[in-house]
Amino acid sequence: MTVMRFTSCQAPIAEYFMQAVTDYVGQRLGLDTRLVNDINWPERARQFDTGQIDVCWLCGVPYVWRADQPAPTMELLAAPVMAAPRYQDCPIYFSDVVVRHDSAYQSLADLRGATWAINERASQSGYFITRYHLALLGERTGFFGRVIESGAHQASLELILNSQIDASAIDSTVLELLVERDPALRQQLRTVAVFGPSPIPPWVINTSVPPELRAALRDTLTQMHTDPTGQAILHSGQTARFAAVQDHDYDLIRQMLRLGQTVTL
Repeated sequence: MTVMRFTSCQAPIAEYFMQAVTDYVGQRLGLDTRLVNDINWPERARQFDTGQIDVCWLCGVPYVWRADQPAPTMELLAAPVMAAPRYQDCPIYFSDVVVRHDSAYQSLADLRGATWAINERASQSGYFITRYHLALLGERTGFFGRVIESGAHQASLELILNSQIDASAIDSTVLELLVERDPALRQQLRTVAVFGPSPIPPWVINTSVPPELRAALRDTLTQMHTDPTGQAILHSGQTARFAAVQDHDYDLIRQMLRLGQTVTL
């Protein structure tokens, strides 16, 4: 039996969903599918690039970096479409700028001079989109008083809740999963701005995988919502379906990167 290795470079809170989809794909296609989640993100990405991992759930920015290489070794598989109405049945997501509920901040403009956290510097939702929106405002450097790198969206939220920072841009899908797990967060946090939408992080597949298997995987994901078992897994991840996506669907990220490169955080 063919062994296929999957991994995620998304927030840890979504790994249970990645595991469930990985298992589902294996059952549907008669494959031995295994989720690689016992190594750090850089090593997961490295193993995907070298073909040791077959499928990766990748942020949009690292996707376009790879896709724009002269001879890319991966291609798009599918992308999640989140179930909440704000996503308009499209493979998009947002970055919610959040503060403590009792803070004085009411808007992005109020955050001039504030302490801000980014999750990490390869993240569209927590880093690059912030640079893009500041560029739209004509800002170039020094908007925030202090910027720290927390390492993860959930870590940024903890820093906000503990009053160690003032605000951060949080992946809306991560925030919604966290609120579902801990409804008290609704009273502890407040959204003062929304960045986006951005094209949602896609699932990508290494081109070393035979074309017929790539096609079967794509069909399995995009038809998941038509099967009761698949539907239940999708629902557990607040997802309506997987959509087939094309490279040009990520051109908006390329545009954001070009404009945002004029801004230093």
